[in-house]
Amino acid sequence: MRCGAWLLLASALLALCGASVGSTGWDSLLHLGDDPVAWQILWSIRLPRTLGAWLAGALLGLAGAIAQGLFRNPLADPYLLGSASGAALGAAVALALLGVSPVAPQWLARIGITGMAFVGAAGAVLLTLLLARGVQHPLRLLLAGVIVGVVLGALRELLQLAAPDILQAMQAFTLGSTAFVGAPACVLMALAWVSCAALAWMLARALDGLTLGEATAASLGLPLLPMRAGLVAALALATGTAVAQTGLIAFVGLAAPHLLRSIVRVTHARHILLSSLMGAVLLLAADILARWLLAPQELPVGVLTAALGGSYLLWLMHRRSTQGAGP
Repeated sequence: MRCGAWLLLASALLALCGASVGSTGWDSLLHLGDDPVAWQILWSIRLPRTLGAWLAGALLGLAGAIAQGLFRNPLADPYLLGSASGAALGAAVALALLGVSPVAPQWLARIGITGMAFVGAAGAVLLTLLLARGVQHPLRLLLAGVIVGVVLGALRELLQLAAPDILQAMQAFTLGSTAFVGAPACVLMALAWVSCAALAWMLARALDGLTLGEATAASLGLPLLPMRAGLVAALALATGTAVAQTGLIAFVGLAAPHLLRSIVRVTHARHILLSSLMGAVLLLAADILARWLLAPQELPVGVLTAALGGSYLLWLMHRRSTQGAGP
């Protein structure tokens, strides 16, 4: 509970910073009382974007915790298992079919893109499981996920060549950005987060059982097949919704559970929810940093998380190799 309270406090403080950071700096906050434009900037741009970054990070952290527990592999995340590439392919198909931009505020467009991203993410995960012949061999699973991700990425590139009108939208999509997240996207992500968190909470016993091994989990009377199906559905929905609204944002789903495990050890039911909060804090902090570094211009947050997350992963690998070489 103490860890969750600290993460919620960090979220609140970062939300205040998110409402303050932008091309106009603190001026919008200082003139809220006498400038209607300042109110418009705060309520229509900064607050939805801040909330959207928090929700997208929460979805990715949740998906990462589910993936690592389900596949019993600390390197598993939505990207390595191909679900993010599948979600991006689904979003590209939706853009080509609907003829809309991912920045469009229409509810039908948003739901269509999210639905296709979910189908793509679920299909990618199932294809990865099929190629790996289950989850018994972690190395085979990761290799299958990499192969599926590369193939689906190639299919997305071919689709972009066939429909050049979506090239500009897909470029922003693949770089990852929260700049165009509005209130409708926040509502969709909030609904997806509540659904996925509730489903993962109810099925967390399967993850606890799997840590003891397949045979032990089965001997406990756990219906592993339907529970795994539910967890895969939660993983796909969380990833698909986040990717559909913010594009490809790397390493949040991988880093959030790792950081949480370095702070506290809990059962999977609490680990999933706390990892979700950790992912929300990480992405919101990265989004604020992306807005501030080159203000009034901004970096794509996906580029920043890839750089920081890759550095964190290299440091983690170096630390483990150093510990293994020690006396």
